[in-house]
Amino acid sequence: QVQLVESGGGLVQPGGSLRLSCAASGRTFSSYAMGWFRQAPGKEREFVATISRSGGSTYYADSVKGRFTISRDNAKNTVYLQMNSLKPEDTAVYYCAASLSTGWGSWGQGTQVTVSS
Repeated sequence: QVQLVESGGGLVQPGGSLRLSCAASGRTFSSYAMGWFRQAPGKEREFVATISRSGGSTYYADSVKGRFTISRDNAKNTVYLQMNSLKPEDTAVYYCAASLSTGWGSWGQGTQVTVSS
């Protein structure tokens, strides 16, 4: 299975931008659709965005549509999440995951995003 490591989180002011990266190990990265999820304090983990194996198809949660963009570079074994117009309610730990035959899995350790003035 693929192993995933997220990076790029941090503290940003409302209206700011961040780009998260998720680096995958192994030579089968392009075999998996990939997704970003997030978990805010006291809340359940929620879906943010997903991208197909080729990168040609994407899907977003309504809460981030028009502000976030998911992309991937299969040559670099990396999936990205460009986050613009950030809001305080976007504060969460962000995780990437691979779409396995058993469902979403190979979760990374997460990266903290804090949106605050």
